Amino acid sequence: MTAYRAPLTDMHFLLTEVFKANAVFAAMPGTAEVSADLVSAILDEAGKISEHLLSPINQSGDQQACQWNEGFVTTPTGFKDAYKAYAEGGWAGLTGHVDFGGQGMPKLLSAQIEEMFFGANSSFALYAILNTGATLTISEHASAELKERYLPKMYEGEWSGTMCLTEPHAGTDLGMIRTKALENGDGSYNLTGTKIFITAGEHDLTANIIHLVLAKLPDAPAGPKGISLFLVPKNKVGADGNLTGETNNVKCGSIEHKMGIKGSATCVMNFDGAQGWLVGELNNGLANMFTMMNYERL
Repeated sequence: MTAYRAPLTDMHFLLTEVFKANAVFAAMPGTAEVSADLVSAILDEAGKISEHLLSPINQSGDQQACQWNEGFVTTPTGFKDAYKAYAEGGWAGLTGHVDFGGQGMPKLLSAQIEEMFFGANSSFALYAILNTGATLTISEHASAELKERYLPKMYEGEWSGTMCLTEPHAGTDLGMIRTKALENGDGSYNLTGTKIFITAGEHDLTANIIHLVLAKLPDAPAGPKGISLFLVPKNKVGADGNLTGETNNVKCGSIEHKMGIKGSATCVMNFDGAQGWLVGELNNGLANMFTMMNYERL
């Protein structure tokens, strides 16, 4: 097995000598207190996690792969413990909004950390980065109520997130999606439809999975201009931000059997009248989802 070695010397050099990160952080109100010593300590700790926690379960994770059984997915041996350590270390909320329990660290720093995590174990890192992208989208576009209800536990790593775009008949042309959202009259919607190729759509790493789902209302404009974005939890959440004990009609129909990154669950997700909440304005969902898409793919 090839062991991963974090390129910490190069990363420290890039941040301090090339990007002049200390001066950049000092000049911005939100990061003025991010010192060189703090940046160095965070990078070094991320390097240790990458080398000693994530890298050792990379090959075994690919060999064992995720397992699907009756709608539930079990991740490879070691992934659950690794994610628990990742969450307890505060990594899930590293760049999160401080008002909801995040640490407010800059993307310039987190990009280096994400490179290490992906270099050590891409399968594991996908679970982490999907949650980061989901929290970013919620933070940017959701109502204050949704932020207060969902962001704290997502920043804690107790819950995780996904993005649900593609459907069996609609890949690059999202204007053709058929997932429907029907108003309930109480500010929520019931979503019905199937999404495919959903990374981290189902797993055993967190107590809840928060899906960001593209769907259309029955009277929505045709094409991409009629797409709205909804927050749909796997398990229902009460007004106090805690689980109610009820599931939410969200099921994993199957997982893909891939050539690589087999420790990452790529799922078919079925929404059968699942309760969700609008994120942003109606019919502006695709634009809002690009916050997450750009983060995940660029």
